[in-house]
Amino acid sequence: MARVGNIGIGGDNPIRIQSMTTTNTNDTEACVAQAMRIVQAGGELVRLTTQGTREAENMRNISEALKARGINVPLVADVHFNANVADVAARYCEKVRINPGNYVDPARTFKQLEYTNEEYQAELRKIDERLVPFINICKEHHTAVRIGVNHGSLSDRIMSRYGDTPAGIVESCMEFLRIFRREQFNDVVISIKASNTVVMVQSVRLLVERMNSENMHYPLHLGVTEAGEGEDGRIKSAVGIGALLTEGIGDTIRVSLSEEPECEIPVARKLVNLIPECVALREEALKSINNDTITLTLDAPDMETLQLKAAMAVGALLIDRKATKLVICSPLLSPAESVALADAILQAARIKFTKTEYISCPGCGRTLYNLQQTIARIKEATRQFVGLKIGIMGCIVNGPGEMADADFGYVGAGPGKVSLYRQKECVEKNIPEEEAVERLLQLITSTLKEKEK
Repeated sequence: MARVGNIGIGGDNPIRIQSMTTTNTNDTEACVAQAMRIVQAGGELVRLTTQGTREAENMRNISEALKARGINVPLVADVHFNANVADVAARYCEKVRINPGNYVDPARTFKQLEYTNEEYQAELRKIDERLVPFINICKEHHTAVRIGVNHGSLSDRIMSRYGDTPAGIVESCMEFLRIFRREQFNDVVISIKASNTVVMVQSVRLLVERMNSENMHYPLHLGVTEAGEGEDGRIKSAVGIGALLTEGIGDTIRVSLSEEPECEIPVARKLVNLIPECVALREEALKSINNDTITLTLDAPDMETLQLKAAMAVGALLIDRKATKLVICSPLLSPAESVALADAILQAARIKFTKTEYISCPGCGRTLYNLQQTIARIKEATRQFVGLKIGIMGCIVNGPGEMADADFGYVGAGPGKVSLYRQKECVEKNIPEEEAVERLLQLITSTLKEKEK
């Protein structure tokens, strides 16, 4: 069990629900107002981005302002690229999230690096030397830590040695976790996230196995990163998070939607509440498999609950390829709606693509444009490209990495500027935002025409 401020995570504690603000962390009042909406919706932890020491220091003001309003929710600082920021944030927050992919290792550039064993060990010593002072600050201030690995920001070092594999994702986490255990610091929560539900589930399962083999027992935070918005974002989250929850894995969750943060909380709460029912449904669905087809019969009080329940019940079965076809029977659905929901779940499980796939981040204080409006514009311009995967990222933290699975990407590059990607390659830099959607459409169209030749 880990203790984060006034709440416990793991052990016999309930599964905790959290979200992340999208406001500028230097704007105290905006952050306080959004944090209050998250708490009022039922959120139990609130994460804020701290891209610099100024933002990390302002977490103290945000915390004090919330407490003055009678709100004692634990605050989590989200740190990327700058280990010094983590040291500052640890003095003012209940928990600090660090990303092994960019805590000491430089930002990912997709370069293939060659190391001898001695050189590789020297890189690990660099992590050790930088991480121990941070751990000592956390001990002094009773600050918890989340070791948050993202598939989209694995370091070139890890990728070069392990490849783009669950084994590499897990080892990126274990390198840090071993140091925390050696230093006898146990207020640690672990997360492994990916926009690909199969990668996410396989990696978390492997992490559990690896921790057990090394006699480690730390609480796990679950999430499908860049899940998107609307029903697609909900279904994708339910497939990935739900697959693990029905296996008894997970101590805290976040449903990452490209919507207002408070909209994430009711969805997460439903997933937690649906666990017992979906465990039973999964077993029934397993027995129903015939000719590579799962037949799922269920009902629900509303459409959102039905979508979540269906995706959660069959998520693990589809990810494990127990079947690759799905039939859903429900009095809430017309025949066409049944097919559409089944197709959406199959796409979320990476089995069958029947529409454009959007990998969009939920936004945070780093986001460099109006995310929700931009997603709507891109969807309107590109929904005809069935099977194409398009990444829509507010900034570069996970942008190029998560978009390695996408065909094209739209990434915030600076205030009013956007860069466009073709898979991993940045092909147009610093385009004016007002031109970027049209330029993305032109890039997609010209690339597809070239492939047809």
